[in-house]
Amino acid sequence: MDILKRRRAEAETRWVFPSATGTLRDPDNTRARFRMVVEKAPYKGLHPHDFRHYVAGVLDDAGLTAREIADYLGHERISTTQEDYMERGVVGEDVGPALERPTIELPKDEG
Repeated sequence: MDILKRRRAEAETRWVFPSATGTLRDPDNTRARFRMVVEKAPYKGLHPHDFRHYVAGVLDDAGLTAREIADYLGHERISTTQEDYMERGVVGEDVGPALERPTIELPKDEG
């Protein structure tokens, strides 16, 4: 994190990792470079998109709502975040107590 903060402070552009001309990098070139670096590391097969899944998992574990995570990832629909990025099968501790005290009011007899 310190390195990223230093890069930001010393940057001549608004981008942390700009191209040689100070603009955004071309996605295809960036993916090719990423593949080349990852191939030589113990993370062969890692894709840049995997970091989005990792971040979503960390935010989910931290207790952020699906809406907050979707906003952070830039998803227009919460369903995209929930279906593609969040783990299923995790039952929160608040589920049991919430179900013990139903808040549904039964209809009264209209007599």
